[in-house]
Amino acid sequence: MTTETLDLKTLYAAFRAENPKARIRDAAAQLGVSEAELVATGLGETAIRLDGDFRELLKQVPSLGYVMALTRNDSVVHERKGDYQNVSFNGHVGLVLGEDIDLRLFMMHWKHGFAVSENGRRSLQFFTGDGEAVHKIYLTDQSHEAAYDTLVAEFRAVDQSAHLTIDPKPEPATETPDSDIAVADFQQAWRDLQDTHDFFGMLRTYKVSRLQAMYLAPEGFAVQTSFDKVKLVFKRVSETGLPIMIFVGNRGCIQIHTGEVRKLVPMGPWFNVLDPAFNLHLREDHVASAWVVKKPTVDGIVTSLELFDAAGNQIALIFGKRKPGIPEQQDWRDVVAELAE
Repeated sequence: MTTETLDLKTLYAAFRAENPKARIRDAAAQLGVSEAELVATGLGETAIRLDGDFRELLKQVPSLGYVMALTRNDSVVHERKGDYQNVSFNGHVGLVLGEDIDLRLFMMHWKHGFAVSENGRRSLQFFTGDGEAVHKIYLTDQSHEAAYDTLVAEFRAVDQSAHLTIDPKPEPATETPDSDIAVADFQQAWRDLQDTHDFFGMLRTYKVSRLQAMYLAPEGFAVQTSFDKVKLVFKRVSETGLPIMIFVGNRGCIQIHTGEVRKLVPMGPWFNVLDPAFNLHLREDHVASAWVVKKPTVDGIVTSLELFDAAGNQIALIFGKRKPGIPEQQDWRDVVAELAE
């Protein structure tokens, strides 16, 4: 362990002593390091470095049984319990398609991995090259501990030193000026959409950022609202049991909850969903804009609520529950029309 790592370990221990409830991501930000570097200070005690092809590792996660999957960005934490099922990859893009745990994986961003055991919680944790958390998998009291031990032993790195090579953070993408965008063509392409999955490709084709698209959308296809109204939507669906879909992502993973949300608990700056199998923790003060967005598909219009931070990063997307080939539920459209427009 290098002097630099020892210093960080001491700093982190002192920070936790003074801030016992602070999340590790917040500790990293305040200490001016990455979260992966803080995890690495526990190597030899609370952490084991993992190595190898993380795609092969993920194919074995179903053997762990019932676990909790956690994906987050700077503004929201998405936690979903269930079993990993139907894990597949096409190159560096992966899918986990279970009834409970539903993920889109972008493995080109998965660089560092650890098995972590702290305060009685055992987990697998993965990070980008610059040390930002991509995805975490926590064991529950229903998980298969022996399978976890087998997996960790197989993917345990030979090098268990605490030194990590941390890449520089990527520069934020430069937004194309509106004057350089073929706005009329972009708007027509939006009207001509056949599938919600084509939306991202359309943005790339016209070099439009996600937030910029909200302002440049065809009339009526993206209407700005407020987070207070979005909370009213949550309140209504929690009262009625109307199933919804909540997408939260970062560079390496998008995690989707499909189902009901029932227990809504505001707590300081956090808006929380605290249900038995699904928890959401969203920083209300990070929501700089909220939009009602409509996308044409072969099954009719699909309506979403989209949240953005002050830098234009997408915080979360919310849809009514639906599957391709099935039109959007009218109940969802009614709730959004009534409360969010």
